[in-house]
Amino acid sequence: MDLARALVFSCTLLLLCCSSTFAQNVGAPSLSPSPAPAPTPPYVNLTDLLTVAGPFHTFLNYLIQTKLIETVQNQANNTDEGLTLFVPKDGAFSSLKNPSLSNLTNEQLKSLLLFHALSHYYTLADFKNLSQLSPVPSMAGGSYGLNFTYIMGTVHIGTGWTNTKVSSSVHSTDPVAVYQVDKVLLPEAIFGTDIPPTPAPAPAPDISPAADVPSASGESGSTPKSSKDSSSSYRISSFCVWNSLVLATSAVLISFL
Repeated sequence: MDLARALVFSCTLLLLCCSSTFAQNVGAPSLSPSPAPAPTPPYVNLTDLLTVAGPFHTFLNYLIQTKLIETVQNQANNTDEGLTLFVPKDGAFSSLKNPSLSNLTNEQLKSLLLFHALSHYYTLADFKNLSQLSPVPSMAGGSYGLNFTYIMGTVHIGTGWTNTKVSSSVHSTDPVAVYQVDKVLLPEAIFGTDIPPTPAPAPAPDISPAADVPSASGESGSTPKSSKDSSSSYRISSFCVWNSLVLATSAVLISFL
């Protein structure tokens, strides 16, 4: 009886040990870690950026006045494409005399402002390829296209009325790029194709060459010549005098003979 109990106890103990070892070997199934979510692009407040970054108050005031600041802000932060914005300095607006923006309707002013925006984020290097696709549609749509030329790292912009270049990068981090331009971009769709000719540059002043002034060396060079001429004249005169005296003496001697 004791032997049977001992045998049952040993079998039970052996079964428990085997079960524990098997559980440790099998364990829970390993799970591969899930990839971390992509970081959210930083939010760019265009009002704050244009207020602090440079003398862009006129352009910003036009955006606020026409409520287009909400349109470009939404394009910048709530789309997958992003935004590229060309911002003229305040001086570009103050120097704009012909044509004037004061006669534009509200819709025309909106189109002109959106003419300064592209509905995609572009780095400066991207314009090398964009120059081959010109005209590039702007956010104004329709016939409001921009012509780009990429020359030795500088981006030039042409609209027919305006020829300017990107003078500096204000902000360029995906999804928003803001570039400073020196002139207001004027579209032909608003101002027409009757573009006044660019005034020709003023001719260079005609500087007459200075009159020739006798040099000291020239004057001193002429002095020996005059001296030589005077000496020759003196010798000829002396010879003539002596010749006359000899002839007169000969004549007197002949008369006495």
